[in-house]
Amino acid sequence: MIKDTKDILADLIAFPTVSSDSNLEMIAYLADRLEACGARVDVMQDYSGQKANLFATLGPEGDGGIVLSGHTDVVPVTDQDWASDPFVMTERDDHLVGRGSCDMKGFIAATLAMAPKFAEQARNRPLHFAFTYDEETGCIGAGHLAQSLTERGIKPDLAIIGEPTSMRIIEGHKGCYEYTTRFQGLEGHGSAPDRGVNAVEYAVRYVSRLLEIRGQLQGMAPGDSRFAPPWTTVNVGALHGGSVHNVIAPKAHVDWEMRPVQISDADFVKDAMKYYCNDVLLPAMRAVHPDASIETEVIGEVAGLIPTDTNEARRIVAQLTGANGADVVPFGTEAGIFQSLGMDVVVCGPGSIEQAHKADEFVSLEQLAQCLDMLEGLAGKLAAASE
Repeated sequence: MIKDTKDILADLIAFPTVSSDSNLEMIAYLADRLEACGARVDVMQDYSGQKANLFATLGPEGDGGIVLSGHTDVVPVTDQDWASDPFVMTERDDHLVGRGSCDMKGFIAATLAMAPKFAEQARNRPLHFAFTYDEETGCIGAGHLAQSLTERGIKPDLAIIGEPTSMRIIEGHKGCYEYTTRFQGLEGHGSAPDRGVNAVEYAVRYVSRLLEIRGQLQGMAPGDSRFAPPWTTVNVGALHGGSVHNVIAPKAHVDWEMRPVQISDADFVKDAMKYYCNDVLLPAMRAVHPDASIETEVIGEVAGLIPTDTNEARRIVAQLTGANGADVVPFGTEAGIFQSLGMDVVVCGPGSIEQAHKADEFVSLEQLAQCLDMLEGLAGKLAAASE
């Protein structure tokens, strides 16, 4: 089984499914392999026709069943110093190296390698495969998939999200809210700054306020928070604007995110920034230029995964892996979207998040073997009477 997994992973890595590009060739490959196993496959294209989700089912019709989920997109390799072609899988010291090997094509490869066995064993409970697009840019595909499943009345019981966790069971993570805030000012000569509205300067003031709020959030962490750090975080990813030294910048934008521990923190940040823009920044900008503006685009607001007292997915994966506990992590996944549909959800997959997004990204053969062992046990549960 490990050889089949390696071969499939090599094929998947060869699809350069960077989030900015199409994933349709990889989706077609996944669909062909699953259809060959007898799966009922549904490919759901996005509005552009260049991206798609795949949802496939083995076993009986009807509600219930288990979802194995992974995203098909990967982060760019631009400006990274790779020792080999990132889109050609290379084996080094029991590590399989290539973009997406860890995050998260290794898990997808393992599920495909197991698909023929799942087809034989899924007699009493459906097994679903959910492969999405644009997870790395706001979990856009998973949001569209959730909407499609709701419209079609498809109601699985639980989901295993195969993000790299070193095969640990993750039962909770923070949300991930991403924004771009754009500033429109008034161009002018740098020698007369009072006659223009410098968008970069107002963007800097906006960032400064975000950082003040970030400090306040540290004192708002719930007493029982298990996260590290235990509070909601704010990060400024980029500030773009201006062109040359002596021109007042008419446009700027800030890319920023927050990772809320609780919804109330997200509301606090959004309300505070809205007040600061409407009552402080915009009046000052429009006193010089009435058409000045500040607009915030929501790139993605992905709910966190909330730990629950009862969780069938946690119980089953603990049985399969021998784990005697579950953890929480600060990074985000699509898990909260599946949880919002009423499923019990855990995150558990091969590879370490420490390798994700880096040059020479890899997944170890040992981790893939552990993943295959878990999936082998899951196949047995599909054949057994529903627990």
